[in-house]
Amino acid sequence: MARVRRILSYFFLIAVVFAVVQCARRGSPSGGPKDTTPPVLLKTEPENLTTEFKAKKIRLYFDEYIKLEDVQNQLIVSPPLKYNPEISPQGGASKYVEIILKDTLLENTTYTLNFGQSIVDNNEGNPNSFLTYVFSTGTYIDSLTVSGVVKDAFNRKADEFISVMLYEIDTAYTDSTIYKKPPNYITNTLDSATIFQLKYLKAGKYALFAVKDESKNNVFDQNTDKIGFIKDTVSLPTDTVFLLNLFKEIPNYTIKTPTYAAANKIIFGYTGSDQKLNIESLTELPDSIQTLIYKDPEKDTLNFWFTPFEIDSIIFKVTNETLEKIDTFTVKSRKLAADSLLLSPSHRNAINFEDEFYINSTIPVASIDTAMMTLYNKDTLAVSFSAQLDTVKNRISLDFEKQPDDTYFISLYPNSITDFFGDTNDTINYRLSTGNYADFGNLQLNLEGAVAYPIIVQLTDDKGKMYREIYVPEAQVLQFNYLEPSNYLIRIIFDENKNGKWDTGNYLKNIQPERVTYYPTAIEMRANWEKIETFTVLD
Repeated sequence: MARVRRILSYFFLIAVVFAVVQCARRGSPSGGPKDTTPPVLLKTEPENLTTEFKAKKIRLYFDEYIKLEDVQNQLIVSPPLKYNPEISPQGGASKYVEIILKDTLLENTTYTLNFGQSIVDNNEGNPNSFLTYVFSTGTYIDSLTVSGVVKDAFNRKADEFISVMLYEIDTAYTDSTIYKKPPNYITNTLDSATIFQLKYLKAGKYALFAVKDESKNNVFDQNTDKIGFIKDTVSLPTDTVFLLNLFKEIPNYTIKTPTYAAANKIIFGYTGSDQKLNIESLTELPDSIQTLIYKDPEKDTLNFWFTPFEIDSIIFKVTNETLEKIDTFTVKSRKLAADSLLLSPSHRNAINFEDEFYINSTIPVASIDTAMMTLYNKDTLAVSFSAQLDTVKNRISLDFEKQPDDTYFISLYPNSITDFFGDTNDTINYRLSTGNYADFGNLQLNLEGAVAYPIIVQLTDDKGKMYREIYVPEAQVLQFNYLEPSNYLIRIIFDENKNGKWDTGNYLKNIQPERVTYYPTAIEMRANWEKIETFTVLD
């Protein structure tokens, strides 16, 4: 009997534990359909679309518990407020959203509060998308709209969270207003689409902008933000659908304080391209000191190379001859090691038939000697080649005919490359291999439609990295041969100024960026494929 009682007690304990667990699970059933319904707005205090608005507190009531997500970035108030409103709940759940206004509101003005995707239900996070609360401090609600699309001027995909700004052109408006003051009206493309609509506007004449507002300060910062603008005045009412091309300007000229980067190099960083800069040492240097000013091929930097010597500081005068601007700097010396000659190849091991092989140098190259260079194939037969020194990019290009399924051995012996300081390389060996023609695909591209030559045609991946480029001065069939198996995008740049590159725009100069268009779909290339595509370019 005792054993039976122990068994019954054991099963009773299990039953109690099971019951407790089941009770604990109530309210969180695992079955049933998932809630996909967003919270519903039941009422507002004051009522939405209120006129002669004088309240300092707004409440939005919902049919279920809600929470706020990323409300500081999602909420767009138009016209912008000087002080951000206080919004709750923060970090918890509630059946209402409360907004406390801290600004003195403008007279006779219609305000909109667009909450984007910030109001979500507490359980599943379903958003009440783009909920808008509107009120007017005047006797009526403005009702006009402006709509359009924002696209990136160069990239295939536009950025997310683009601010679209509308400035009223009145007696206080100038071209520089966008740098100093927030707009009269503002909206945001958020992360769902590149279309926009500015609503509840009053009639008048406006300037329309798109800004990737990195600082979230509702003005345009040239050094950090992208911008798009409409050249002409926007007159409301209008039924025009506007296109805003977003681009990054070349920053205005500034010269940074120069610094020692090595015992034999001082760097002069600057912003603003196509600047004609002259660097002059106001400190008298010994006659034995060699100096060279060399543009960095990768950055907006001038390198002042010199033979190392003992000195406390050097005074420089930097003259921007383009802008007729002069700056003076005192550069104090630092105990650093000197940069030495280092060479790096463009390719290691594999190389495509269409690729150029070149060697980069850390020090400006003064001369090359091809007699001290050799190139052999896998059968140890000498291969004819030519070498060219590119003084702008500071690299040595080696051009030779590549055969399929071959291996090439390049040797650079001492004195083949001599740098500015008279130093030369040690013996260096490179090994390169080619594949079989059948490993690659060939693409023939035919262009039709509204093509205004010259153009630049590029093959890129989906992230914008460029693999091939052809400059096309006139109509012709384009051949992209020996392509690695992959998916490629086709990008066409309309080279209006015929300088062989894409040029961005400039707002103050009223210059739009050069036009760029993409083939609508990615092109798949496989090994041993011969493919023909026709790109019909639209206006």
